Amino acid sequence: MAKVHSEAEPFAFEFDTETTALVMIDMQADFVEPGGFGEALGNDVSLVRSAIEPCRKMLEAAREAGLFVIHTREGHRSDLTDCPPAKLTRGGKTFIGEQGPKGRILVRGEKGHDIIPELYPVDGEPIIDKPGKGAFYQTDLSLILESRGIKSLIICGVTTEVCVNTTAREANDRGYEVVIPSDCTASYFPEFYRSALDMIKAQGAIVGWVSNSESLVAAIKK
Repeated sequence: MAKVHSEAEPFAFEFDTETTALVMIDMQADFVEPGGFGEALGNDVSLVRSAIEPCRKMLEAAREAGLFVIHTREGHRSDLTDCPPAKLTRGGKTFIGEQGPKGRILVRGEKGHDIIPELYPVDGEPIIDKPGKGAFYQTDLSLILESRGIKSLIICGVTTEVCVNTTAREANDRGYEVVIPSDCTASYFPEFYRSALDMIKAQGAIVGWVSNSESLVAAIKK
C-alpha cells in the first residue's frame, strides 16, 4: 500500500487511498437550498452553497481514484418518533415535520431531505440516514467502514460546526484519522466556521487535520 501526502494544518496529512473514505455530510436540499430547514431557521443558505463546487470536484476526484464514498442525510421518520422534543421545538417553534416548499421539513423521503443533484450518489455509494448530528450515532456507519478496512476519512459537507464537527469528533474517538478540506465545508455563521476548523486542528491535530480540496485532489491523483 502506497501512502500519499497532502498539505494540511497543523502538518501534512498522510493517507492511503485504499483505506481512505470520502464522507459527504448532509448536502441536502433542506440545508443548502431555499425553502428548506436551514432557511426556515432564518439562515442565509447562500453562505453554505459556496461548498458545493469544491465538494463536486472532491467527489469527482475520489470517484476517479476509486476511493470509497459515503453520503449522509439528516432526517426523521414520517411519524417523527425518532425526533426528540428538544429538537422538534428548537427555538420554541416547530419546524421539523411541517410542510414546506420542498415537502415536510427534514422528513425522510421528502424532496428537501434528499441530496442535491450536483452531489447525488452513484451506484455503490452508501447513503447513511441519521437522526442526529453525528454520522455514527444510531447508524451502521461503523460497520460499513470496518467491513471495508477504512482507516482515514476525508469529511466534507455542512454545517462545519454542527454535523461535520460532530462526525469528526466521533471518528477521532473511534481511531480514524480525519481531514477536512476547508473549502468543502461551510456554515451559516462565518465566525463559527473559522472556530470549528481551528478546534479540529488545534494542539497538534487533536481531532484531525484541515486541508483544502486542491491539495487533497492533487495527492489523490498521485
